[in-house]
Amino acid sequence: MCMMSFKKETPLANAAFWAARKGNLALLQLLLNSGRVDVDCRDSTGATALMVASYSGNMQCVRELVLQGADINIQRDSGATALFFAAQQGHNDIVKFLFEFGASTEFITRDGGTALLAACQHGHCPVVETLLKNGANIHDQLCDGATPLFLAAQGGFVDVVRLLLTFGAKANQPRQDGTTALWIAAQLGYSEVVRVLLLRGADRDAVRTDGTTALFKAASKGYNDVIEELLKFSPTLGVLKNGSTALHAAVLGGNLKSVSLLLEAGASPSIRNKANERPADLTKNERILRALKTAEAIKSSLP
Repeated sequence: MCMMSFKKETPLANAAFWAARKGNLALLQLLLNSGRVDVDCRDSTGATALMVASYSGNMQCVRELVLQGADINIQRDSGATALFFAAQQGHNDIVKFLFEFGASTEFITRDGGTALLAACQHGHCPVVETLLKNGANIHDQLCDGATPLFLAAQGGFVDVVRLLLTFGAKANQPRQDGTTALWIAAQLGYSEVVRVLLLRGADRDAVRTDGTTALFKAASKGYNDVIEELLKFSPTLGVLKNGSTALHAAVLGGNLKSVSLLLEAGASPSIRNKANERPADLTKNERILRALKTAEAIKSSLP
């Protein structure tokens, strides 16, 4: 999602933008009261001084601009508003102030971004709560289908994840490529997020469009805390369409602790990977066979 630019158009506008960014209230007032600077003057990207002040967290400048008649809901060329930038940067006091003067949560950026999505992506839990209480749509999606819950899970922001689920976020809503919040949290090793999602109904065995599951990705990365959470919730061990298993992923990644956890949970080292039985894939097939022999050796050594 978009970030702020500080490009300016004229010398006086340049000064106004500088004052808004730096929080120099006296200079900003002087420029606005001179009558030579429009309160909604824009830079080459369509940003206004109010957007700059909101992004920078300068509450006094935000207040002055609004009281002097700044358009709160004016959009930058990208579609972002002052509310978007305040939410993105976690300035909850400014978010609340903008709502008092009619800020809307409905404006969308070119990539589908909203103030709520921006706040979730950056883990600003107080801002997320303020936005939800003021009408933000918990089912907002970026153009690729990512939801607020997905972005919070991707960032490992467990408090935001809990809050979104409390407000009714769908635990199993996938991105367009089939990636769920649970899958991305498992793939990145966020065990606490994984636990919370599982407790709130996330499907542990949901399959991404590439055929992988959360357990498979956690095993491939060697995230043992995540594997334990996934196995604790459900001991079943699925086989992917190409014949791969989480055990295959663990042994190929050289994650012996992960291999041990999966074997203890009942993974079978005798399952072959069908996708690697073709002659052209002999080298990879040999790697898998050696890995499975390693798994068998580990299993035989378990108490």
